[in-house]
Amino acid sequence: MAKIGRNEQCRCGSGRKFKHCCLLKVQAGMIQTSPEAALKISLVSEIEAIQQAAKEKRQKIKELGVFILLATVEGDSWLLEITDCDAVQLSRQGEPLPIPIDENPETIEINWSHTFDLSHKQFELTAYNDKSKFVMANYPSKEISASIKRIKKRFSSELLNRVHVNPETEGRVV
Repeated sequence: MAKIGRNEQCRCGSGRKFKHCCLLKVQAGMIQTSPEAALKISLVSEIEAIQQAAKEKRQKIKELGVFILLATVEGDSWLLEITDCDAVQLSRQGEPLPIPIDENPETIEINWSHTFDLSHKQFELTAYNDKSKFVMANYPSKEISASIKRIKKRFSSELLNRVHVNPETEGRVV
């Protein structure tokens, strides 16, 4: 889980600084975060950081588990998931878009809008809703490909296959 500074806004949503809100509860061990909640907190904070990089039109790539967060100099940002090549846009021309994450006590669900592919050294997106394809010629496809290779080396194929839960057998979606 990403650390939160004492003077940062508390992640519980109260609007107060962390030191005036949940810090003492965390130090006393009263707040225990499940691995799923920790991933959501970490993922949301990294999404906010990548949206800020997009707003500043600064290229940035961040690896987080099976996710790659990408910001471009054009001001776009994306969340990519490498096991199914899913993608969702987080910023457009520097403007942040709503974070598409839903959770329940057992899973985190991300509402993916696209799939991505790296072919012919270009980053290509395919929309789920109408199957339209877009080639993003100026995206850092070489760096994205290198990130995918690093993530695949870090995790076993068995573990990567367990990222998604079959909704028909388990009753939930990741």
